[in-house]
Parts: sequence; structure tokens; C-alpha cells
Amino acid sequence: MNNRILVTGSEGLVGRALSATLEERGNKVVGLDLRGSGSECGDVRDPGRVCEAMSGCGGIVHLAAVSRVVWAERAPDVCRDTNIGGLRCVLEEASEQPAQPWVLFASSREVYGQPRRLPATEAAPLSPVNTYGRSKAEGERLMEEARDGGLRTATVRLSNVYGSVLDHPDRVVPAFAQAAVEGSAIRMDGAECAFDFTHIDDTVRGMVAVMDLLDAGETLPPIHLLTGEPTALRELAAMATACAGKRLPIVEAPPRPFDVSRFHGDPSRARELLGWEPRVGLRDGFGRLVRDLRARSGAIMCERVAP
Repeated sequence: MNNRILVTGSEGLVGRALSATLEERGNKVVGLDLRGSGSECGDVRDPGRVCEAMSGCGGIVHLAAVSRVVWAERAPDVCRDTNIGGLRCVLEEASEQPAQPWVLFASSREVYGQPRRLPATEAAPLSPVNTYGRSKAEGERLMEEARDGGLRTATVRLSNVYGSVLDHPDRVVPAFAQAAVEGSAIRMDGAECAFDFTHIDDTVRGMVAVMDLLDAGETLPPIHLLTGEPTALRELAAMATACAGKRLPIVEAPPRPFDVSRFHGDPSRARELLGWEPRVGLRDGFGRLVRDLRARSGAIMCERVAP
């Protein structure tokens, strides 16, 4: 088994956590990210840089992407170029390696658009309603094409991953958690919108399980890594209020036109194929994040007042 793994998008929410876990397991992790430093700085759209990074790797976890729905709507050409062109570059370079590495692709619940039936299974039609979702659906098609060409591939579909203080502060869970820390207002873009929030620890554990099966030569269908439990934004705001210990001002706004309003998925395939189940409930995970943000805020304050 080749324990050298390339992680693209290594500076992102999932990339950081996954890289740390892999290193703890004894893997040699090679990062590639526009925000990386030194040898780990690079663009997945650059064939030469991608080839250099994956040289000698037994596997590739492809996370690099324009990763926010709102960013994709604001810059659709950049999204398509990065999310589709970058993945195509990775797959083409992987297929040219002397010992072809396996490739694990992080897709999204956005590929379904607004499913007619919930919880959605992996067999639900792919019908994305926004630029980001369409880019991920095309990415899944490219993965199938690469598998037909002989690469070992797998796709995981993620849903509203949260749990790190290094996450984008305007994403819904970190934004609500920060409001709990500061006692500030919560903005809800669609109070009854409900999503399947999955803790980063569970996400990483599931991805590692997929990687182990790829290492063993297994062929896998697309797999959900999610809880199967929907939580409305109104409920999430109530958790923030409970953590704050006081009533927080609520600013309600209509849902954004390019967002899916309700989603939760069926995690049974992950249980059957990976022996994976979510372990961190949202209430526990949200509370952990609030505590971590408070600790971080206290550390920053100490640094500011230090002589």
C-alpha cells in the first residue's frame, strides 16, 4: 500500500481536518491549494503543477473547488473553470501516472437540487438548480467517465459540513455560533429552510473509510456522508439562543432564489458499505463550536492586552 496521499483544496474546511487525520494515521500528505505555502501552493487547473504534486502518490482526494453556492453565482465562469476544469485536469494527470492512483471526489447534496422525496437516496435524480450544483453534477459525470477508462474512483456527497473555528464565518452554522458568543443578531434567510448538518469529524471519518476501500481495490457507488436528520434554521437559532443564555435578536429574510430550501438524505448506503454512522449530533456539535469560538476569542483578547 502506497501511503502517500495528495489532498487538493488542503487549506479548506475538510482539507485541513482530513490532512491532520491522515497524518495521524501515518500517511504522507501532499497538499495543493491556492492558499498553500511553499511547495503546497498550486492551482488544480495547472497540469504541470498537478502532475508534480501527485507524483508517487497512491491516492488523490479532490476537494479543491469554488466551494460556496453564493460564490459560484457571483462568478459562474470561475466556478465552472475551477470545479470542472480542475477536476478534469486531476483525472487526466492521474491516468498518465505510471502507477495510477485512486481518486476520491467530494461532491455535494446540491447535485439533487430540490428533491421531490425526502430523505433523498443516492439514486435520486440529479437536478441541480444553481451553478455550484451543476458543476458538481458534471464532476460526477467526469468521475464515471474516468472509472470507465480504468481509474479507481469514488464519489462522496457531502451536506452542510460544519464544526471548525476556521470555517467561513458567514456560513450558517459558524455565523449562528458566533452570534451566540457575541450575543449579536442572527440573520435567517428562510426560517423554515431545513438542512442535513454534518459534523466535520463524521465527514472525515467517512472519507477515510472510503479511502481504505479504494486502497483495497473496491469499486464503490456514490455515497452520502450525512446524518439523515433535517434541522430548520429556526431550530438552529434556538440552539444559538440556548448557548448564549439570553434572547438573541432575529432578523428574518426570504430565502435566496438560488438556494435549495429543504434537504436531508438517507445515510443507509454508508452504513451498509462502510460501517459508518454519524456520531456527533447537531446540538452537541454546535455546542462544541460555540465553546471553541469562545476559547479562540479569549485567546485573541489575551494576545491584544499582553505587554
